[in-house]
Amino acid sequence: MERLLLGPPVRIQPYFGYRSRHRLVIGARALRATKPGFEKGGRWQATRTMLTQFASREAMDVLVTLEVSGPDGLLLRHEQHTDAEGYVRFDLPLDPGWDLPPEPAWEVVALRWANREGPQCVEGHVLAPGSNARLAVISDIDDTIIETGITGGFRAIARNWRRILAELPEDRIAAPGADAFYGALGGGQLLPAGERRPGMRVPATHRPFFYVSSSPWNLFSYLVAFMRSKNLPLGPLMLRDWGFDRATLGSSSHGAHKLAAIEEVLTMYPDLRFALIGDDTQGDLPAYAEAVRHHRGRVAAVFIRTSAGEQLRPEEVHARAEIEAAGVPLWLGESYAVGEQFLRAIGFTPGGETEQIVQTVEQAKA
Repeated sequence: MERLLLGPPVRIQPYFGYRSRHRLVIGARALRATKPGFEKGGRWQATRTMLTQFASREAMDVLVTLEVSGPDGLLLRHEQHTDAEGYVRFDLPLDPGWDLPPEPAWEVVALRWANREGPQCVEGHVLAPGSNARLAVISDIDDTIIETGITGGFRAIARNWRRILAELPEDRIAAPGADAFYGALGGGQLLPAGERRPGMRVPATHRPFFYVSSSPWNLFSYLVAFMRSKNLPLGPLMLRDWGFDRATLGSSSHGAHKLAAIEEVLTMYPDLRFALIGDDTQGDLPAYAEAVRHHRGRVAAVFIRTSAGEQLRPEEVHARAEIEAAGVPLWLGESYAVGEQFLRAIGFTPGGETEQIVQTVEQAKA
């Protein structure tokens, strides 16, 4: 039971969920913390806001009720308690199968719990890739669209503490050309604000996006705010729970997490092909080569943003050769000034749409 004088009342932070015809997944976390706000207020205010994100107080054994509207309009309820770290994860079989909407959409769900102020409810969003969708995107976050400076563990945090703790999302600089390239690749619109009820659908980007990152779940709200501020496509974020050990801070753990997340998405959507976008700082190239090897024909293209003046490591050279040998289009470059041939390989039709994206990216370079 929650007692008085324990700080802010328990709130639930929902994470973006996703579903197929046969399965629905959504996670959340119970925290004793106020809802994060990233309004301008000077460096001290920014630092204070970011410190509260890392110094989270989790609430265990909180009963959370998920409300989902079924195809027949009936409200379905599922209950779980949060674990020792405050997490709850609903992984629900949908039997019989629930049809997907024709085009990608966010489906609204509700999460309910009680704290010392009484019954509470928060809106959650589940991405349903459209039945007409043929191509989706799996993208890295760290140093692919934003230089987080935290994926190397404590040493990286020590080197980059000013950027991590003193810059709000809208102050951060996206990778050059990322907003234009990702926006054109995704198409459609961002998830608009506003209250909704379970069962409502909100249009998503034309191509479903999934993000994989070694950043901690504490940064979920920060990363979503960054994406919104840069007009980047929104999609489920697959982050990590950071522990103070080698299992989560070692470099090998980044690749293992990334591979597990990619495997989850590709297995969830056997009818979709995927463009994989990453960089050369966290083992993305070897991870993507493994995805190509294990899922023949499922990877439409691989895009790797490289660091200026950096040479590929031996394992990356091997991964590049493996991807190319499989016949998967591979692009390596320092910016998102992609060529028309690569965009066609991802699945864009010749002519109008491809030319429009090339033009958009070229304008972003100017």
